Amino acid sequence: MNGLEIVDKPLKKTSFDMVREVRKKYNIKKVGHIGTLDPMATGVLVILVGEATKLSDYLMEHDKEYVAKISLGAKTDTGDSEGKVIEEKEVPTLDKGKIEKVLCSFLGQSSQIPPMYSAIKVNGEKLYNLARKGINVERKARNIEITDIKLLDFSKNEISFRVVCSKGTYIRVLCEDIAENLNTCGYMKELRRTRIGKFKIEDAGKFIELKDIIDNRIEVENKDIRKLLNGVKIKVDKKDGLVNIYNNKYFLGIGQIEKGMLKRKVIIS
Repeated sequence: MNGLEIVDKPLKKTSFDMVREVRKKYNIKKVGHIGTLDPMATGVLVILVGEATKLSDYLMEHDKEYVAKISLGAKTDTGDSEGKVIEEKEVPTLDKGKIEKVLCSFLGQSSQIPPMYSAIKVNGEKLYNLARKGINVERKARNIEITDIKLLDFSKNEISFRVVCSKGTYIRVLCEDIAENLNTCGYMKELRRTRIGKFKIEDAGKFIELKDIIDNRIEVENKDIRKLLNGVKIKVDKKDGLVNIYNNKYFLGIGQIEKGMLKRKVIIS
């Protein structure tokens, strides 16, 4: 079995909990996931099954869509509702126009410093393990991009918004920055991921076969099949990227085109 299982991760379960469930469901060991969700977050988690695990790098590049809720007036050490309050600040009177102006200020490319409570490794140890020991280390800023952000609802102490962003964007950091730009402090109270690339929350419960992961396809002639299967690159007239490889309308697997040369990546037949 090769493909993707789209799951709607429930509250309090880890991403690896969902991997274990899929392993048990299909009785297969070769299972992974992309785009880790914290236990307090819910929503789209893409589980890679079988040969699809070889596509993790490609799938990680996809943009993501979230719906988040900020609690204003307090800041926590983790940046979310599971941490302890380390700062409190009065919340000014807010209106729709002011909030939307602040949200729109985050559109485009920028840099973001990953939080200490993250799975990034420094010298072989995950940051959240260091944070739990009270150790704070310097983190390098990462380039991110926010392509869409929209206010959904707000009250005196809470703001809900939808955001579409690049990989590597930490929504808890974005929530803190939004609160700061509103002249207060805040933390991420709720988070739900509604999309990774073309895979939406509506797809939860579906198994996406390997041939349906990539939209592009290429037909390879009989004379080139043996070379391709043996790992030899063949010249093609198609733009760079991943493609489904077909021969006489028969799906063989997935290849990668670089500078006009096609090479095998995942071959299932």
